[in-house]
Amino acid sequence: FKENRKDDIWLIDFYAPWCGHCKKLEPVWNEVGLEMKNMGSPVKVGKMDATSFSSIASEFGVRGYPTIKLLKGDLAYNYRGPRTKDDIIEFANRVAGPLIRPLPSQHMFEHVQKRHRVLFVYVGGESPLKYVTLPELPAVMVFKDGTYFVYDEYEDGDLSSWINRERFQGYLNVDGFTLYELGDTGKLVAIAVIDDKNSSVEHTRLKSIIQDVARDYRDHFHRDFQFGHMDGNDYINSLLMDDLTIPTIVVLNTSNQQYFLPDRHIENTEDMVQFINSILDGTAKAQGGDGLLQRIKRIIYDAKSTVVSVFKSSPLLGCFVFGLPLGVISIMCYGICTADTDGGVDEHETAKKENGDREFTDEGSEEEQEEERNGKYTELSDGELAQKDIMEKKKD
Repeated sequence: FKENRKDDIWLIDFYAPWCGHCKKLEPVWNEVGLEMKNMGSPVKVGKMDATSFSSIASEFGVRGYPTIKLLKGDLAYNYRGPRTKDDIIEFANRVAGPLIRPLPSQHMFEHVQKRHRVLFVYVGGESPLKYVTLPELPAVMVFKDGTYFVYDEYEDGDLSSWINRERFQGYLNVDGFTLYELGDTGKLVAIAVIDDKNSSVEHTRLKSIIQDVARDYRDHFHRDFQFGHMDGNDYINSLLMDDLTIPTIVVLNTSNQQYFLPDRHIENTEDMVQFINSILDGTAKAQGGDGLLQRIKRIIYDAKSTVVSVFKSSPLLGCFVFGLPLGVISIMCYGICTADTDGGVDEHETAKKENGDREFTDEGSEEEQEEERNGKYTELSDGELAQKDIMEKKKD
């Protein structure tokens, strides 16, 4: 693949076998491949285990799983959109074409605009695009959220930085992958964490508040904030290493893993605006971060989560993966401890036996026996000594 990939245009899913998000993408990816083939697209669809072919994954800058890239010649394009069949196919067909697509008529522009949620357009002096009001030509614009915004070099700075900040809609349905990509924009992300299946007033109300702020306060906050909602709190809990009760609102700083929680209940749009302003002026208390203690906490949390997830998904596999090494280590430790103890007992018994044999069989040297006899004699009385002398003579 590495040697021949430049001969074709490739749409590749870099995945890891253990990644839950990768497994969720797999049926969608199969549909993408089948439809691209049926429509006669020049784009070839494939997938690669990035853990087995780590050198190729590293060459293309794969930093997380799954990562979708379109490879065209010497260039590699990241896919940053929703993981749906239609969105992925639209991305592949668009990027496989020319880098900049001319729009020669108003009708062609309207056709393209309907297919793209975010569309960047360069408008030249002879442009047929007459229904937009522009202070001067040429100009660069972005069409999104039902309206358009004109790039201002003096207010918006570098053009590429402006495009990077504006490449998402003002309000998004955020998932883990989108949140990761939003980190490149340098913006804080204000999210309503809700249950999409729950139609209660509180869930709907918080979502509406975030949408209203994103729409009505764009001029105030769009340079610093991205807005959206997230379905469920599992991903947020793993990110914050805490259990958030939903529905709730959280503001994330993806650059340093800090987050902000409102200190009081958000009742309306005005409360949300005050909360955002308190973050901007530094009065809101930041939690989390990427300090040493947080990193240690993250390592412990990730290790615990991995063990729990493995046992939940496959108890037998968990017992094998974690139980087998622990069992081997336990047996080794037991063997070492018992070997030391037995050796000590054996040495003690041997020494005891040698001493016992010496007590019962060793008569000692002549000097020791003589001293022993003398010691015994000194303990006897004079009469007993005389009697003992007589007995010795009789023996002689």
